[in-house]
Amino acid sequence: MKCKIEKSRISGQIVCPSNKSYSHRAIFLASLAGNNSKVENFLSSADITATIEACKKFGAEIEIQKSTITIKNPIKLGTNVPEINTENSGTTIRIASGIASLFSNEITLTGDASLIKRPMQPLLDALESIGAQCKSTDGKPPIKIKGKILGGEVSIPGNLSSQFVSALLICAPLTEKGISLNIEGNLVSKPYLDATIATMRKFGISVQTLIPYKRYNITPQIYKSATFTVPIDFSSLALLLAAAVLNGDEVKIKGNIGTLPQGDEVFIDILEQLGVTVVINDEEIKIKSPEKLRGGKFDLSNSPDLLPPLAILSLNTSSPIEITNVKHARLKETDRIAIIAREMIKLGIKIQENDDGLILESSGTLKGAELNSENDHRLFMAFCIAGMYVGNCTVTDPESVNVSYPNFIEEMNTLGARIKVQ
Repeated sequence: MKCKIEKSRISGQIVCPSNKSYSHRAIFLASLAGNNSKVENFLSSADITATIEACKKFGAEIEIQKSTITIKNPIKLGTNVPEINTENSGTTIRIASGIASLFSNEITLTGDASLIKRPMQPLLDALESIGAQCKSTDGKPPIKIKGKILGGEVSIPGNLSSQFVSALLICAPLTEKGISLNIEGNLVSKPYLDATIATMRKFGISVQTLIPYKRYNITPQIYKSATFTVPIDFSSLALLLAAAVLNGDEVKIKGNIGTLPQGDEVFIDILEQLGVTVVINDEEIKIKSPEKLRGGKFDLSNSPDLLPPLAILSLNTSSPIEITNVKHARLKETDRIAIIAREMIKLGIKIQENDDGLILESSGTLKGAELNSENDHRLFMAFCIAGMYVGNCTVTDPESVNVSYPNFIEEMNTLGARIKVQ
């Protein structure tokens, strides 16, 4: 499938989706706690469904009513677990792998064609170092994990994904010894680790920070029943803000920002550096854009999901946008650096692809094009927004939005976008 996109202007009010990362974490932790723990305002999407189904396979009894999940009974560590298919969700398979290591029987975890290309070896090595037996296909899914891990001292590299660290933190309290965790090298996506610790705290777990982003200690503890309200998703908000900047006339974005840490919140600062005025009040965000955006240099090491919305803003800048320190974006659902470079050049953007980022500059002459999103939800949405600015574009794989923002096309069209699924 593909979408035809005509030049569009949008206006009106839109509600930002709930946070995907916090939805994942809260559902896993609520499932470990049980006792009628609740996750309110969770994101309803394919990735979150994968996490819900994984928790059910682990033995949790889950009830869903509208936007609230209630965990009647927790994950049963002694249960016989059938194969867990985590579909397209990297967060699901990585956190589920940590939980699987708490079981004494072998558990198989797999995913779709995209997921089985994503690295798992650093996490498997770490789990093996504290007692698990792990098998994989060249360090990638499908994987088999047999515990039970006892805990102790464990080290893991930080340069590929913070999800590996989050997986170890989440399973640590339920080990016999607890875990003393050492992160080797520079940790990427640091705010996602902060999100994991903040969510654990809501469910009664204390994580001792010895050296931030380097050393942590988690003693044996029990997850406690809690109600967790998921805030809006700044990764999705960044795309909505990019749409408002490029194509908007009086767009208002509604949603509860909350106080939990989100690394992608830095997009507000990025927009202001580009010359955009951002006003936040009463759970409402509005922007005012200059005729031409400024350029600038931006380090996205802690917020790799901002790569697509920032890259498309180069369509209307007076000087280049340089994006650095985001090599780990090559290990997302797709190699986002390479695909953005390959596709946006078709629109008339001058692009220099570097190992860890991009330099993008508007040529002043833009043209419509056929854009291939490679079934990557964030690239599809970003390319649609670019198509609304340029006009006469097609973008492949509209079904990919089910991963994080199922109503994206419908809601954009309600605001005035001209996106037609073909």
